[in-house]
Amino acid sequence: MAVLVVKLGTSTLVDPAGELRHEVLDARVRDLVRARRQGHHPVLVSSGAIACGLGRLGIRRRPSALGDLQAASAVGQGVLFQRYAEAFAPHGVVPAQVLLTSSDLASRSTYLNARTTLQRLLELGTVPVINENDTTATDELTFGDNDVLAAQVALLLGARWLLLLTDREGLYTTGADGPELLGDVPAGTAPDQIPLADMAGSGSGRGGIASKIASASMATGGGVTTVIASGTADGVVPAVASGHHVGTRFGPAPRPEAAFKLWLRHAKPVLGRVVVDGGAARALRERGTSLLAVGVLAAEGAFLAGDAVEVVAQGDGSVVGKGISSMPAAEVRMVAGLKTEAVRERVPGAAPQVIHRDQFVLADPRHADGGRSGHGLMEAS
Repeated sequence: MAVLVVKLGTSTLVDPAGELRHEVLDARVRDLVRARRQGHHPVLVSSGAIACGLGRLGIRRRPSALGDLQAASAVGQGVLFQRYAEAFAPHGVVPAQVLLTSSDLASRSTYLNARTTLQRLLELGTVPVINENDTTATDELTFGDNDVLAAQVALLLGARWLLLLTDREGLYTTGADGPELLGDVPAGTAPDQIPLADMAGSGSGRGGIASKIASASMATGGGVTTVIASGTADGVVPAVASGHHVGTRFGPAPRPEAAFKLWLRHAKPVLGRVVVDGGAARALRERGTSLLAVGVLAAEGAFLAGDAVEVVAQGDGSVVGKGISSMPAAEVRMVAGLKTEAVRERVPGAAPQVIHRDQFVLADPRHADGGRSGHGLMEAS
């Protein structure tokens, strides 16, 4: 199925008083219905619940206290989805409310379950309307903003397009006569290589231009063409789905990572660090080997076997990559620096490696796996 993930931002959907811009919501729903009739499978990631709740509660300035934000979300989420249901009804389309937290995607089993559920909803002809479950999420377990959530949903579903709708036409670069719309960003362009013009933001949502660029980089690494465009432009969604050039388009990576590696890179939280010597760092970067205990110098944190850890090089402290530890932190410390035979003697039954090569991703995905294809058994899911 050709999946199109559309993210609609707070500043586009909600006015400064916290009231929904009904004409914008209705127009984008019509767009989604048109894209669906073209044979695509649209998925909507919608911001605006907290802003709607603040408006209903009579709170005019966005609070900083987590409890206040969660209360506003609890009020606004129902208001927002009810309005979507009303907007889809005349078109004979049923929307499906899906609330996610980052912990739902951090576990491989719940990640796959979320994918199965969303795929089934699309097969049944619904349009999933997704938002972060702000009512229960904590500061430590959030996506950060809905740009990141939309990128993760696009990767989860193997989407063809990710469309980030905002209150601008796209990204702007500095031109001779002022800001100029940036039409294309080539595949593999690092976020800090994009020359952006200095333009003020709306301030009504958590996501900004930096978040959109980071989310685009995340999605394109998985082969998803990403577009940043105006959320108020006529027909913007079906135009993108039909291949027309609008806004700023980020080219997809020619060799996207496998599904398991994308989950590990973007959804699995880091719970500790493993420091390795120069030889181990080079082996991981250049030869795509597993990390053995002999190359480990230290383990930081209280992670368990199965948790994700950051691997850093001794000396310059550069991040080599991220992997799933085969051992708990205490065990890694016990075997650090030992050869495999000595590891077995000290900890009978220990895993043969600290991190298996199939459960590791390099910090720079452009050189992932030392040129290997990276299609291990776990990546088939």
